[in-house]
Amino acid sequence: MEAYYAEIRLVHLGAVLMSGTLFFLRGFAVTVFKAAWPHWAPVRYLTYTVDTILLTAALMLTTVVHQYPFIDAWLTMKVVLLVVYVGLGTYALKRGKTQNIRLGAFLAALAVFAFIASVARAHNPLGIFSTL
Repeated sequence: MEAYYAEIRLVHLGAVLMSGTLFFLRGFAVTVFKAAWPHWAPVRYLTYTVDTILLTAALMLTTVVHQYPFIDAWLTMKVVLLVVYVGLGTYALKRGKTQNIRLGAFLAALAVFAFIASVARAHNPLGIFSTL
């Protein structure tokens, strides 16, 4: 599998971009326009499919590079932040009782998503703050 590292990484990065873009579009539509289409089954299933590909590629990468969550600090940070991101995303898309709660959760989820990306880029649990 190590011979396919570059391909797996490319799939992972593509899925990260697709997942983030889908969340942004759905969240923007729900929080700004109160649109219904982000809740349609085909849109939700597309999101589930992309996120499954993303997680599968992530697990494959951990085995290729021999770095694992709860052993390597930067991967542990990514897993913890992923849980926070998913929680905020559920409030942004459906659980938030008011428009302000949904908007706040949406903006916070986007900030967490960006920080996860910075942790991944830096391979450091401090992410973008590791260079300060």
